[in-house]
Amino acid sequence: MSSSRRHTGDGGIDEALVRRLVAGQFPQWSALDVRRQPSGGTVNAMFRLGPELVVRLPLDSGGAEDVTLEQNWLPRLAPQLPVPVPTVLGHGRPVEGFPWPWSVYRWLPGELPDPDALSEPVLLAEDLAGFVRAMREVGLPAAPDAYRGGPLATLDSATRAAIEALREIPEEGIDCDAVTAVWADALSAPGHDGPPVWLHADLMPGNLLIAEGRLAAVIDFGCMGTGDPACDLFPAWNLLPAEGREAFRTALGVDAATWRCGRGRTLSQALIALPYHRSRNAAMATNARHVIREVLAEA
Repeated sequence: MSSSRRHTGDGGIDEALVRRLVAGQFPQWSALDVRRQPSGGTVNAMFRLGPELVVRLPLDSGGAEDVTLEQNWLPRLAPQLPVPVPTVLGHGRPVEGFPWPWSVYRWLPGELPDPDALSEPVLLAEDLAGFVRAMREVGLPAAPDAYRGGPLATLDSATRAAIEALREIPEEGIDCDAVTAVWADALSAPGHDGPPVWLHADLMPGNLLIAEGRLAAVIDFGCMGTGDPACDLFPAWNLLPAEGREAFRTALGVDAATWRCGRGRTLSQALIALPYHRSRNAAMATNARHVIREVLAEA
């Protein structure tokens, strides 16, 4: 997580602003009820618009780039994926008082998964592997570079700085020597030497919807693009228990080097997130702690 994707407030976005934006640009929906949708995300604000729609608005210019990315690519990606993804129904324009593009989507039903309460972890793991495999097989040309898709070594400085920050927070109880060893192991693994593949690149629990224990939808494609396939192994440690993790790896046929790199990427994200979000975003901090525990338990 880079500083460009860290936010601490709501950008002044409220129901009144959303009503004004919708009324001005989509009068056919102006009579629908508007209410904020609770979210642990840090890049966008979300509001339900009636029973079947949702408005998603960026909190700053970095999030605005994500909106444009989704508007351009989701219609082309959706037919190639095995589960529902957001359908853009309205392309909101910047106006006075809100300087960035925004979107209206069809509401996707489902619940956010709780890593400690998965009813079908192996089946969910297989569903996730099917989604990741389908993303990798996308052949759309002129793809953007994924936000997190570059070489693992580019994360080294920020990861080590985060580890040192955590040494100064003993109440978190992080074994900093152990996570350093796991990180060093990931850096020593052979990197991806094939062509870049399509990635979601942000497969966090908050971007997955489940129903009856199975994957029902994948949302928030603001980080998508092409890059290192290890970037889409995040659910192995941020969501799945040991038996689900093994099922996920087996279904994808992940080799040892890619697994080590994926584990390192997931750990890096958690280490960077924890000192920043521990007093700002409880959901992000809780999942970061979960990742660190799972990674160390496996290692």
